[in-house]
Amino acid sequence: MSYELIATLMFSTMMLMLLTGQRVFGAIGFVAVAAALLLWGDGGSEMAFSAAMKLMKWYPLLTLPMFIFMGYMLSESRIADDLYKMFHVWAGPLNGGLAIGTIGLMVVISAMNGLSVAGMAIGATIALPELLRRGYDKVMVTGVIQAGSSLGILVPPSVVLVLYGMIARQPVSQLWLAGVFPGLLMASLFVIYIIIRCRLQPQLGPALPPEERQISWGEKLKLLRAGILPFFIFFSMTGLFVMGYTSLVESSAVGAVASLVAALVKGRLTFKVLHDTVRKTLGVSCMFMWIIMAALCFGAVFDGLGAVKAIEGFFVDRLGLGPWQILIMMQLSYIIMGMFLDDTAMLVIVAPLYVPLVGALGFDLIWYGVLYTITCQIAYMTPPFGYNLFLMRAMAPPEISLIDIYRSIIPFVFVMIIGLALVTAFPQIALWLPNWHSGG
Repeated sequence: MSYELIATLMFSTMMLMLLTGQRVFGAIGFVAVAAALLLWGDGGSEMAFSAAMKLMKWYPLLTLPMFIFMGYMLSESRIADDLYKMFHVWAGPLNGGLAIGTIGLMVVISAMNGLSVAGMAIGATIALPELLRRGYDKVMVTGVIQAGSSLGILVPPSVVLVLYGMIARQPVSQLWLAGVFPGLLMASLFVIYIIIRCRLQPQLGPALPPEERQISWGEKLKLLRAGILPFFIFFSMTGLFVMGYTSLVESSAVGAVASLVAALVKGRLTFKVLHDTVRKTLGVSCMFMWIIMAALCFGAVFDGLGAVKAIEGFFVDRLGLGPWQILIMMQLSYIIMGMFLDDTAMLVIVAPLYVPLVGALGFDLIWYGVLYTITCQIAYMTPPFGYNLFLMRAMAPPEISLIDIYRSIIPFVFVMIIGLALVTAFPQIALWLPNWHSGG
């Protein structure tokens, strides 16, 4: 049996197991270990053990539970509530102002969290009821919250970029820096769309009534204090890291401690908050570690088969495709897979194939990590089974139907495609900051 046929059989078996509802790490790990044993006998059993040891020895992995802890602590202690009130007062007088404020809230939450789920939960529980009460169009605001929450996987400290760095063997610090400007670009495109749409159709996002605008400048400035703690957390974590005072792992520890201090200062650090935060952190961290270990084992088998060279030869020699055509095909495959899988599953399934191929084609793997993440954002919101669509359905009030949720994401998907095209056409949007930081 040829190596190409073995690689195809492995991939199709894994996809079949995933379609039966098996857990991602179980399906990937089983196929990897079974293939290793069948190909190399008893020696193949070393691959799973080697993957586990490689995972345990990867020092930057310590950032994962730290950032997850920080995100859940901020969510459980309701610091986001104060932030939204600040955005509400300052942006409310504009048509669509509260929707713009919601995007601002999502950017701040993303910069303190790294997970899109937390942004979705905060947006659906805090922003969505308020926007509906203010007469905002339910379809538009549903799209705003879904699009805004997706920034959590792009803006540092993105957990998805940490996973990509682990699997692609790229420095997480460079990936984080590469995500800053594309994340801000995407948020700016969302805001521009909201402004234009609400100017053309003011009824979609009415401004605050005059009686609610009668707030003195003193009170407005007082509300800005809600942003002090989030800024303190962000600066203590990302700012110190960018300036070179802390390492990646140290900055994650600083962020976790800063979120704990912020909850304490607010008087919201109860035993229940701490217990729920630790329990959720442990659950999510263990899930990610199992998935990474399975992906490393799967990738080792693929490397041993030489499957990457075979795939490269198929695209370049047999089909005669150029590097950019191959890259676009890979991005389209992510969007198709995103209709059925979440970002982590997509990454661990195709990273052993795509990442070495991208490097062989001469593309920068840091830049490609950003492209992958933006494509995941789009895939998150692509029907019929986009990850964010069902999260929103689970959290939205009864008056918002699944059809409303599907309709809401259409304009934002087009906006995100524009953002993806800009970062693809101008790689320096992603690469300038990491190059500047490294002195390159």
